[in-house]
Amino acid sequence: MTAFHRFRLTLLTAVLLCLLPAFRAEAQQVAVKTNLLSWTLATPDLGVEMISGEHTSLALSVFGHSYEKSILCPKEQGSKLVVVQPEFRYWFNGRPLTREYVGISAFWASYDTHAPFHGQDRVQYYDGDALALGLSGGYVFTLGNRWGLELSGGTGLVLFRQKHFWEGDNYNAYFDGRVSEPNSWGYMIFPVKLAVSLIYIIK
Repeated sequence: MTAFHRFRLTLLTAVLLCLLPAFRAEAQQVAVKTNLLSWTLATPDLGVEMISGEHTSLALSVFGHSYEKSILCPKEQGSKLVVVQPEFRYWFNGRPLTREYVGISAFWASYDTHAPFHGQDRVQYYDGDALALGLSGGYVFTLGNRWGLELSGGTGLVLFRQKHFWEGDNYNAYFDGRVSEPNSWGYMIFPVKLAVSLIYIIK
């Protein structure tokens, strides 16, 4: 197991251990939601949120896409993306799923994308995964007994590990028949959350 895998496992375990105490059997509301911004980028999104206490809730969203050519940038561009994003939220109003909140948000992403470099004909390829942890916040507007509109955002630390190469590179030849290995890794400060979500409370 590589150092990146060990760090990813440790961080995911820590996040889960922080979230598990928030689960309570008496949770009374469950909501489903979808991020309208993701849909505008041809990236279907579906999430669920469960109240876990008087001021707290747990959310989980999954989104992704797969296309050979982007709808927005059709010139020789393709992408595959899968993101799983858990989040713990604290609601100041005393009533979860209403008004303002702050949260701890994380995500794991797997991606495989290629695109022209700054408008040039030569194409760059990125194939890897990323892990993020950061702070988030938002506000939910009540639209009725069961409907709501959420505005949310957040930023944090993103770790990535990827294969990065140019079109025409014989990348696999560097590894003498072995499985291709990442040649680029690092970290950056990056948005971990950006959403305009439509919410429907199931119960």
